[in-house]
Amino acid sequence: MKNFKKIIAGFSLLIVLSSCATPSSIVKKVSGRDIERNILTNLPGKNGPVLAVKIDDTNPAHPQVGLAKADVVYIEQVEGGLTRLAAIFTNQIPALIGPVRSARISDIEILAQYGRVAFAYSGAQTKLRPVLAAANLENVSAEINPPSIYQTDSNRFAPTNMMLDARALLTKTIDAEGKQIDSVRSVGWQFGKIAESSKKVDSISFKWPASRYGATWSATQKRWLLTYGGKPNLDSEGVVLGGANLVIQKVSITNSIYHDKVGGVTPLSNTVGSGSGYLLRDGKVVAINWQRPSAEVGTIWTLADGSVANFADGQVWIALTDSEPTFTYPAPAPSAKASKSK
Repeated sequence: MKNFKKIIAGFSLLIVLSSCATPSSIVKKVSGRDIERNILTNLPGKNGPVLAVKIDDTNPAHPQVGLAKADVVYIEQVEGGLTRLAAIFTNQIPALIGPVRSARISDIEILAQYGRVAFAYSGAQTKLRPVLAAANLENVSAEINPPSIYQTDSNRFAPTNMMLDARALLTKTIDAEGKQIDSVRSVGWQFGKIAESSKKVDSISFKWPASRYGATWSATQKRWLLTYGGKPNLDSEGVVLGGANLVIQKVSITNSIYHDKVGGVTPLSNTVGSGSGYLLRDGKVVAINWQRPSAEVGTIWTLADGSVANFADGQVWIALTDSEPTFTYPAPAPSAKASKSK
């Protein structure tokens, strides 16, 4: 009953945050000045309109472009057990983002919690297009924008050579056409002290049927450094990707009614409901639970006792998987007796 009350209280707080939090109210006093902080990272920055970009995550797509400036990055399973990314930008808008690929059914549920967002993608399956059109998404895809905005990288090969000029896209979408895109709002997580029950961890590996990730903690950079396919996950500028927060969100992955052009069934990552997972921050890991009652609201992240699982300030990566990750923990220190015996 005690835990149930905490979860209900958490849902109440989430509703308040989702409906009432505005960029102008997300400020902190620093040396007598009001400093605006991005609501998704708690770092000093803007809380602008939400731009979501669908990015390829196969070997030919690497190195990817612009991800280091995303506030949140979701890793989701697609056909053939591969992965694709949905990157959320609200503070810094890179000059280029990509390689841009097509939308998937999981994106609709993931993005619904952010309100009406500008959704940038290369295209969509014919059957999915009316579903995307009916969703609370502003279609700013390559299907309706010129090559000056969705450019071709001559150093890459199709279908992993499409790059988005995001600044030009937002200027055209918001300023020139006056389309309504919501400014960022809370989608559930809160920031604060690390849980006392967190346990130090050296590294983690997590996977999908045809995609494999890993991460190690960098004490100097204060963030998790990602690997992809066993190699450092470098972006186009040589920076190892990864954030202060790495969330392993265990979800149910089921077959949808959609498929790709060669007949591969599109999986659906179910992010509404409840489940378990892990929060990695500050070089440590703690088991967490998640609750999301509907697509229109964010996710409540709690510890085993029902209290809030606080995130660290910084970029958030969320891996949507149905597999248990593997952790490498520090080796136990030898006892005094064992040391002397040597």
